[in-house]
Order: sequence, then structure tokens, then C-alpha cells
Amino acid sequence: MQEKTQRAAAVAQHQSPAEPTQASSTTAASITAASITASWSDLKIFLVCVDHRSFRKAAQILGMTDTTVMRRIDRLEEALGFALFVRHQAGLQLTDEGRTILDDARKMERLSFDIFRRAAHAVGPDPQGVVRLAVTEGVGTYWVLPKLIDFQATYRRLTVDLRCAMEPADVGRLEADIAIQFAPPDNPDLIIARLGRLHVYPFVSETYARDFGLPASIAELRQHRIIQQVAPQLDEAAYSRALGVDSLAGIVGIRTNSSTATLYAVERGVGAGMLPTCSIALGARLVPVDVGIRHHMDLWLTYHPDLKRSEKHMLVVNWLKRIFDPSLYACFKDEFIHPRDLVPRMADAAKAMSLGGYAAPAPFPGVDFG
Repeated sequence: MQEKTQRAAAVAQHQSPAEPTQASSTTAASITAASITASWSDLKIFLVCVDHRSFRKAAQILGMTDTTVMRRIDRLEEALGFALFVRHQAGLQLTDEGRTILDDARKMERLSFDIFRRAAHAVGPDPQGVVRLAVTEGVGTYWVLPKLIDFQATYRRLTVDLRCAMEPADVGRLEADIAIQFAPPDNPDLIIARLGRLHVYPFVSETYARDFGLPASIAELRQHRIIQQVAPQLDEAAYSRALGVDSLAGIVGIRTNSSTATLYAVERGVGAGMLPTCSIALGARLVPVDVGIRHHMDLWLTYHPDLKRSEKHMLVVNWLKRIFDPSLYACFKDEFIHPRDLVPRMADAAKAMSLGGYAAPAPFPGVDFG
């Protein structure tokens, strides 16, 4: 790829500014024709490469292979007649020619997004169509989805495309229409609202507490096995800070990127894990570990201002604000409330949202994997 970009740069440098001849006019015409055939999708790949300064990272985000991304950049460079990137140890860097097209490519991207946002607007008393909602995995699976069942029963013609993942969705680039995440995006063009605060606390299963006992201090907790979740939007160093250690070697029994896997491992008695304080209020058979460790993350709702003109999108936005309202659901208040104290305060929510008896929390009831 580097040779390719150098070749393209050399071609551009050797183009003569002299008076046009028939041959040079033919060359210019062929370059113009090639440029016209360069697709907008190639420019989108170019922008992702610019943002992440890596073909490999761009390929991961775009769901392509590294080879495909590099081939598409080659094609774009060939169409434009100059190199876009040079490789450095710190990552991809734009050439001077690459910088000249960057602003125009950004404008094209914004205009294309505006087209799709306008097309997404729905009107009328019976909203229909699709609203794409991206939520962090655990919050989406165990809080939004149970609430969504009743919402969908009311709005039968509206499809909510729910993506539950720890990777944040870029609303500005139409990866989702609406997103809920732990860190507010830095795009000033978006509407960003703080929904509430998610408190997390260490828990073990009732079986684990019976078999191994409950640690009474952080020093004792270090002698137990820990389930650690490592994923985007989470502070990986929080575990070692909380436990007062430099390394988690010999302490972590399972490390996973999944909130669901963390909950399941704790429920199966693998060890202690950090879970939302509302876990036992919603029916999980867990025991809080009271050693002075607790953590919180704010929940941020984000969407594009253009969606304020869309009835179906604002219907979902307002519904989300209700189901995360701290005055209705104490688990989202700014102040910490102990998991046991949340149980009576969230009794009504527990009745409506309990997953007891379903396959999701207990896929193999009665089966002993020990």
C-alpha cells in the first residue's frame, strides 16, 4: 500500500503544468472520467481511515477485511490521481492532497445524512416505520427490552431496532438514530441529555455465599475469585484501583466483554462481580458484598436535532426519558441506595420486569454443570 501511495504521489508530482496538449487533454479527460466513477462508499471508507488512522481499525468498524479497505483506498487514489495517506509508526497520516479533499468529503457525508434523516420522518396519529436504538448491552437487555415489550404492544406498526452492545454507536454518522451510552459524545451538533446514573456494586450468588462465605473487607475480597468485564465505555483499571492492587493476576477467574456473561457467571457461583444495584430488586438471587466498594456511570441519551421533526423518533425519545426517570425508578438517582434498600422501592418495577421462569436467565433449568 505504501508503494502504491508513493507511486501515486510520484505521478502527481511529475504532471507538468505546461500548456495543455492533445495528449495531456486526453489524460485529463481520463482522470475526470475515473474520478466520476469513484463511489461515495469509497469516500466513506476514506473518512473512517482518517478518523481512526488505521486500515485495520477501519476494517473492523466497517465489517470488511484489511485487504478490502486498502483496495478501496487504492481505487480512490487512482481515480483522484494522487496519494491520500502515508504510513507512519503513529498510524496513517494524510498527504497534503488528502487534506484538500477532507472538508468536501465531510460536507458530502453530512448532506447524505440529512437526506436519510428527512426520509425517516414519520407523521400521522399512528407512527410507523423503523427507529434504530443503540443501548449499552446490560442496560439494553435487562432494562430497555422488558419495557419495550409493553411499548411495542401499544405501537404495533412501529419497529424498534434495538442494538445492545458495549461499542458506542455514532449517531452523527447514522450508525443509530438514538443512543444511550456511558460517555457523552463530543459532537457539538447532537442533542445530548443526561438520563440518570447507573450504580454498580459487588455481588455473589447465594450458593457462593453459602459455600465460601462473604468477604468482610477488601483484603478478604482479594482472596476470592473475581469476574471482570472488559469492554468499551468501561474503566478497565477500576477493578485494580478498588482492590488496591497493581495486578489482577491470580484474582480474576473469568474476564469477559459481556454484561450478560458477567451476570450469568455470578449467578452460577463463579465468584464476585460488579452488577447494577437494582439486580436483586429485579429478582436476581444474589447477595451484596459490603466491603466499601461501589461505582457509578452516568447514562447519556443522544440523537440528532433533525429528529425533533420526526414523530416516531420523538415518541421513542420521550418514552426513554420516562423509563429512566429517577423520580420513578430509584436505581437511577444520583445518590447511592444500597441494593437491599432498593427492593421495596422498586417492587412495582420488579413485578412488571421480572425474568423469572424464562429461558434467558436460566437456559438449562435443573441441569447441574458442576
